[in-house]
Formats: sequence, C-alpha cells, structure tokens
Amino acid sequence: MKKRLFLAAAIGLEVTATLSLKGAMEIPGLYAVVAIGYIGSFCALALVLRAGMALGVAYGIWGACGVALTAVLSSLLFGEPLTALMGLGIVLVIGGVLCVELGAQAAHKKKEVA
Repeated sequence: MKKRLFLAAAIGLEVTATLSLKGAMEIPGLYAVVAIGYIGSFCALALVLRAGMALGVAYGIWGACGVALTAVLSSLLFGEPLTALMGLGIVLVIGGVLCVELGAQAAHKKKEVA
C-alpha cells in the first residue's frame, strides 16, 4: 500500500510540474512549482524503490501515467489537441506497462517457488 501511495505522489508531482511548464511561459513564478514538482517526484520515486517496487515496474507506471495524464489534462486545461491516434498511443503505452507489471509478478512468483 505504501508503495502505491508513494508512486501516486510521484506521478501527481511530475504531472503538476510538467503542466506548470506551459503556464510558466506566461507566469514565470510557476517555475518554482516546476522545480519543486520535479524534485518531489524524484524523491517520491526513490521512496517507491526503497519500499521494494522493482525499478522497471515503478518507472514504467510512472512514465505511462505521466504521459497519459499530461496529454489529457493539457487538452482540458490548454485546449491542445488530443486525437484518436494520440489516444491509441496512450492505450499502447499503458498496455506495455501492464505487460511489464504482469511479467514482473510472474517472475516474482516463479522465484518464490524455486
């Protein structure tokens, strides 16, 4: 449970920082949010790894959720396009991360049996 909370924090901070980059072009004070968000995100990701989540799984989920949330939220907040092809790409990225997660779980179970 702890791992998932840290991972959710890492994702939320990274997405906030990335979206703030766009806003900082008009409001330079948002660069502080960008810096704090990215630093906080990496600290939270380090806590995820320290809690025992595999690097490939943690980074895959963090990256895929970051891409998907940033694309959707930038469409809603900034009116940027979100095409069907982009949606398909997001689905493929999430599917790839799901495969990594399932593969990691299977390897972990196989290791426990051996």
